[in-house]
Amino acid sequence: MKCLASLCIPLLLLLPCLPASAQSNNLKAGFLRPPADCRPGVYWYFMDGNMNAESITRDLESMKTAGIGQVVFLEVNVGIPRGNVTFLSDEWLHLFSHLVKEATRLGISVTLGIGPGWTGSGGPWVTANRSMQTLVASETVIQANDAAPVVLPVPPPEKPFFGEGTLTDELRDKRNAFYEDVAVLAFPAPEKQEKIASWPEKAFYYRAPYTSSIVKPFLTEATTVVDPAATIPRREVLDLTEKMDKQGRLHWRPQSGKWIVMRFGSRNNGAVTRPAPIPGLGFECDKFDTTALKDHLNAYVGRIFEKVGMKPGKQSPGGITFLHMDSWEMGSQNWSQHFRKEFSRRRGYDPLKYFPAYRGYVVDNAQVSERFLWDMRLTTQELIFEYHVKFVKEYAKKYNLKLSIEPYDMNPTSDLELGRLADVPMAEFWSLHRGFNSSFSVIEASSIAHVEGKPQVPAEAFTAQDNEGWQQHPASMKNQGDWAFAAGVNRFVYHTFQNQFLPDSLKPGATMGPYGIHWDRSQTWWPMAGSYHQYVTRCSYLLQQGRTVADILYLAPEGCPHVFVPPSSAIRGDTIGDRREYNFDGCTASQLARANVVNKKIVFPGGATYRVLVLPASETMTPELLSVVERLLKAGAMVIGNPPSRSPSLVNYPACDKEVVAAAKRIWGVADEPSLSIHPYGKGTIISGGNTKELDGQLYPFYETVTAMLKRYGAPADFEANGPVRYTHRTGGHWDIYFVSNTTDKPVNVQCRFRTTKGAPERWDAINGKISRVKYFEQEGPVTSLPLQLDAFESCFIVFDENNRWASISAPVEKKSLQVMDLSTEWKVAFDKKWGGPEMADFSRLQDWSRSPDSGIRYYSGIAVYTKTFDYNASMKQSGIYLDLGKVRNLARITLNGKELGTVWTAPWRIDISTALKQKNNVLKIEVANLWANRLIGDERRADDGIKNGAWPQWLINGMARPGDRYTFTTSRQYNAGSRLLESGLLGPVTITIEDE
Repeated sequence: MKCLASLCIPLLLLLPCLPASAQSNNLKAGFLRPPADCRPGVYWYFMDGNMNAESITRDLESMKTAGIGQVVFLEVNVGIPRGNVTFLSDEWLHLFSHLVKEATRLGISVTLGIGPGWTGSGGPWVTANRSMQTLVASETVIQANDAAPVVLPVPPPEKPFFGEGTLTDELRDKRNAFYEDVAVLAFPAPEKQEKIASWPEKAFYYRAPYTSSIVKPFLTEATTVVDPAATIPRREVLDLTEKMDKQGRLHWRPQSGKWIVMRFGSRNNGAVTRPAPIPGLGFECDKFDTTALKDHLNAYVGRIFEKVGMKPGKQSPGGITFLHMDSWEMGSQNWSQHFRKEFSRRRGYDPLKYFPAYRGYVVDNAQVSERFLWDMRLTTQELIFEYHVKFVKEYAKKYNLKLSIEPYDMNPTSDLELGRLADVPMAEFWSLHRGFNSSFSVIEASSIAHVEGKPQVPAEAFTAQDNEGWQQHPASMKNQGDWAFAAGVNRFVYHTFQNQFLPDSLKPGATMGPYGIHWDRSQTWWPMAGSYHQYVTRCSYLLQQGRTVADILYLAPEGCPHVFVPPSSAIRGDTIGDRREYNFDGCTASQLARANVVNKKIVFPGGATYRVLVLPASETMTPELLSVVERLLKAGAMVIGNPPSRSPSLVNYPACDKEVVAAAKRIWGVADEPSLSIHPYGKGTIISGGNTKELDGQLYPFYETVTAMLKRYGAPADFEANGPVRYTHRTGGHWDIYFVSNTTDKPVNVQCRFRTTKGAPERWDAINGKISRVKYFEQEGPVTSLPLQLDAFESCFIVFDENNRWASISAPVEKKSLQVMDLSTEWKVAFDKKWGGPEMADFSRLQDWSRSPDSGIRYYSGIAVYTKTFDYNASMKQSGIYLDLGKVRNLARITLNGKELGTVWTAPWRIDISTALKQKNNVLKIEVANLWANRLIGDERRADDGIKNGAWPQWLINGMARPGDRYTFTTSRQYNAGSRLLESGLLGPVTITIEDE
């Protein structure tokens, strides 16, 4: 990710100072020859001791050749027998040092996860007292007339979120052995049993993954009134901590009535490194304690840095450029040794007598208890940020490294707040219909980057689970990839490139169990992947320039946890839903506090600019946030939302509520306006009541309600099309860039409207680097209109530049193609015998391999070479001549008369052959790669000589000849003999066409 440090930020800062012509030249030069730093990356997974120097070098060299520029190194234990290299041993460290040296030699940057496994920061070196902890409690009922001695039982640990099965026997013993007393409290037993709704979640005993669809994006405020007979008056809560001896005996009796005595203690929360290599299994370190974190970092990252030769204050001699925190899958923590002290310092009151609320008891009343739990969660967030995330960031900075974070899933903090601490916030999206829906994280990461002025939004891309089966390839991913670009992602980090530690004769080779798309050098089509990566790199480069244009800013509620989810009406579609004609971002209260207003627009220090702020529909708002909203209104902002009625916190309660009510009355006037109200406040406008109270979901008004106000105040749509086309828009000092793509598998001809008139438009094609003038367009007011033809899933950039001064032609001209030759018959096709195909076959007509009567062709996977010779009529046009391949399954590389012309991997399935074509004896060679599925299915009819009972076969361990007759070998079995074969080969028709230029 050197792009952030060495290219993109300097260019972003310098562009406004450069003349318009220089900006244009820089933009075009970068598009035509994108810097290596903007190439896509991969999650490079190693499998529990299965590693060797040769495979490391071969992996990296194949990445370099294919156009991969960055790796995220992680070692895990998923679905593969253990290897011989023990994690963090001297041999392991030597191999990692070799990895860094080879990456440096090849110009590939390395990102290192901060712990073993793919998530968290822990390991076997983390002791139980330095691990993540929760406040547990046991309850004992006593009465005034009890005579027997009272021994308060030690509270048991909470069940780990992922279950006891994640713990080894050793870790389970250590967990059970650790216990520290915290306090003993007593209170009169309530007459009724009625607890705080969802108290285990609100007290942070667990936080399930949002991708599981079983948790809310945020915790709702208490709206019910608890029966007073179920409440505990705080004044009656007694601190009996000094009344219990070391054996747990309580030396106290109530004077009258029945009392509940709670023994509070601290225990490990059960979170362990996952799915770490077995020698790396251990507790997650305390996220509230810098000492615990420092010890962990020194034990893991520090050992690696020492071996690699990295020293604080010096530029890394190797390829390591980033530390990385992957998706938060460690669950919640609600206690640590200094938590009570930290809470008191930050919130201004002692939490002790509210401890029963941790276990669901209602102290004073439901609202007071909910406020305490809100304060408790906010304190945990602040401690995670200050003592964990910021410490990791400073640790990285000492070594001249940056920090990337995936701020979502099981995250007990606000996702947006966590992500804004990263140098580079990361998203994640899964392959469509092949796993979870984490598209919300794309919205979050792009919002963070836009608001913070960070140019790069990488994403863990196309993650998949056990139904993928080597079926993903560049064409199948084109539409979803373009969705990600339009949604704000501007760098793909493919999940996953599995280190191919097995011999090259054993393919598809090693996998990460059944997980991830197989984005590695063992893919059949990997020699052709470079053209696709070039497309992705060009798109990434342009989408990192300038800033994204968005009109709507949604304010997230205060507090935590919180997942930012916009109203569904702001999105067209579902899993890969597209932004509508006015783009949007989300922000937090702390981010909004740094904003100002310029020319009626909300502007952030990083340059992000918005026309309207939409408040969440919440009864609560802290006085501090309300003062920020008031300041922006006075300065000229447009704000849509309704007044809060109280603070969510116990801080300065009840005076805080009076401040909120007074400020709300000052800003909104009438506290609860039933009809739509639009009135000025200062230089700004506050819009409330009426349809602003009709919510799309739980937090925000319908998208149309907001956009109606934008139109009312003279802001036309940023982009409109009368067909199925998505978009995103970036702007610089003298130019505007729109990325547009067809969302369907059919060609479209649409009329598009762009909210810019910065010069005449150009069409930039990221597949081949071609830049062409748009000849017909209309400009009226702030809008440019033009017709656009796009093939199936085709995309392009429409670039407006102040230097472009040509006039439009008088009428649109539809681009037409004329077929002049059909080359669909009489091909010779050579298959690779190594994978079971015939050395040569004659195809009188093009055919689907999977339907061939020849089993060698029917079950073939790999590259086959089609050749034929033909003449071309010299009287025909000699430019704009294309070879159209019709249908290809799945990639094709074309060579004509010895000149390699390129690879086609998506529609339109054609390539310009004008420069290589001659009149007589044209020799055409088309290399076609299909997928692994057919050969794997065919091999299921042969004896299995692979992994059995979780162990490598003896012939492989002993380096003997393979005993079976299978062609393939893999560590993940995803097909059987009856699985459906996949369409394969060059299906055509193959034609030569002439196109108007």
